[in-house]
Amino acid sequence: MEAYCMKCKTKREMKDAKAEFTAKGAPATRGICPVCGTTLFRMGSTPAHAGMTPPAKTGG
Repeated sequence: MEAYCMKCKTKREMKDAKAEFTAKGAPATRGICPVCGTTLFRMGSTPAHAGMTPPAKTGG
């Protein structure tokens, strides 16, 4: 999965991408930029989220 790297200022393929949910229960994916090592974060559901249970929603 690709995400925009703020440090490289271009889209990069995520290394070690992991599906997760935000505190409000929205699906997201977190990984590492293979070039500079910065954490990449992309919102949105992926096939990796299938079968995962989102946490109880918190906040507003």
